[in-house]
Amino acid sequence: MAAHQVSQAEALRSPAMDGRGDSELSESDDFDDLALDARRARWTALLTGAVLALAGVAAAALRATGSAPVLVPAAYAVGAALCALAAVLGSRGRTRRALWLLVVGAMVMALGDQFD
Repeated sequence: MAAHQVSQAEALRSPAMDGRGDSELSESDDFDDLALDARRARWTALLTGAVLALAGVAAAALRATGSAPVLVPAAYAVGAALCALAAVLGSRGRTRRALWLLVVGAMVMALGDQFD
């Protein structure tokens, strides 16, 4: 009886290594998760920037009608403008820059509050 010839590549390949395709996460699942995370980050930056911008505009309007120094409503307005810019950047996918602009905008508004 003749021995069956097996190539070296087949000899080193184990049938156990041929796992089912559904036993692991597929690449499309990873891509869907990343896309969902990116979409959430964009919406979060957009909504947070819009809320902070509206709050800054409202505070600037209230301080402008009162007896506060001119620097106070100006600081609120500048902070609101930075937050509005962050909302625009966040909606376009620039979430890291949007986060930093949100932080700077909130700090400018807090500085204006310290002058009040």
